Amino acid sequence: MKKIVALLWMLLIASPAMADGSSVPFAMGGRFSRFDPVVAQYNASGELFRIQGHCQSACTLFLAIRNVCIERNATLLFHAGGGHGQWAEISATATNHMLAAYNAALRNYVTAHHYMDTLEFHSISARDMISKFGYRACPK
Repeated sequence: MKKIVALLWMLLIASPAMADGSSVPFAMGGRFSRFDPVVAQYNASGELFRIQGHCQSACTLFLAIRNVCIERNATLLFHAGGGHGQWAEISATATNHMLAAYNAALRNYVTAHHYMDTLEFHSISARDMISKFGYRACPK
């Protein structure tokens, strides 16, 4: 019985779904120094990375992961690079860093619709990210 429980535990730990990366701990955005190493790690390993639920600001940098997928319940929120709060300023360097993470279709859309000109959040649904901009839906 102990061997069966141990075997089941090992299978659960080794499950591919458990190994997938997730945007959840990064959902609210933050400094690029927290996100860029994750992008590099997943691009080096080729492992699947899931954008799940709410993903705003620097969280959208995960779109640069070559094996990224977007869960159908996700919402991504975009804005110009910079900070938030009373003294926040838009940074062209930060904005360009975020734009470089997006595929051409999304980059053209957020630029044409001025999403990257303001610190105001603009949301795009997973459905649109998949159907309009060509990002992959996550496997079940």
